[in-house]
Amino acid sequence: MARVIDAPLRGIGDFVAMTLDTFVSFPTIVRQGREFVEQSWFIARVSMLATVLVAIPFTVLVSFTLNILLREIGAADLSGAGAALGAVTQVGPMVTVLIVAGAGATAICADLGARTIREEIDAMEVLGIDPVKRLVVPRVAASTFVALLLNGLVCTIGILGGFLFSVLLQGVNPGAFVNGITLLTGLGELILAQVKAGLFGMLAGLVACYKGLYVRGGPKEVGNAVNETVVFAFMALFVVNTVVTAVGVKVLGA
Repeated sequence: MARVIDAPLRGIGDFVAMTLDTFVSFPTIVRQGREFVEQSWFIARVSMLATVLVAIPFTVLVSFTLNILLREIGAADLSGAGAALGAVTQVGPMVTVLIVAGAGATAICADLGARTIREEIDAMEVLGIDPVKRLVVPRVAASTFVALLLNGLVCTIGILGGFLFSVLLQGVNPGAFVNGITLLTGLGELILAQVKAGLFGMLAGLVACYKGLYVRGGPKEVGNAVNETVVFAFMALFVVNTVVTAVGVKVLGA
């Protein structure tokens, strides 16, 4: 029984310890500027196309369904308000969850996992170089930064896509659509969406770095670690999304 419980608890303890070390070492990011830029570009490169390809179908689905409902109740001119609210509060964060966990985090885990099995991490520790400061901090910062950018990109695609789809294919008045954008969506909703995106990016980066640094075995284990990264990141991000959304709605509604 003790052995069954020991492994999960040890894993949680290692993750918490690495997370605390990362937060404590975060000020060292000012000395890791080049690594931060390289990792930001690396994550953005593997995530950008996937973001666009996922955001467009989500946008079409939300706009199509919403416009049908609004037409039924005679409020088609409110499609802009619905599209903006859906893009900022739902589509943006949800697509960010999918892409950050499915593309960005797996790329980080595979990179660090390959370094670990080649004993590069052990060599760094022998030389007195802290892997958390040198590798984890810039990757977590880059993951957070790129998640913020992706959320902004998805929100923009959502509103523009909703406009084109509603106006060109469903006959919504362009002026009414534009005027309705800020009807339900304000600064508070934008801030909440960015806060969620930043938390998603940070958490996905931490999970990916942990699984990559603590992988044991050969290349097969790296593949398993990448798969586990996707599963654990999805689970954690959806929980965080639910909690932050509930808190944000309560604060904004107060």
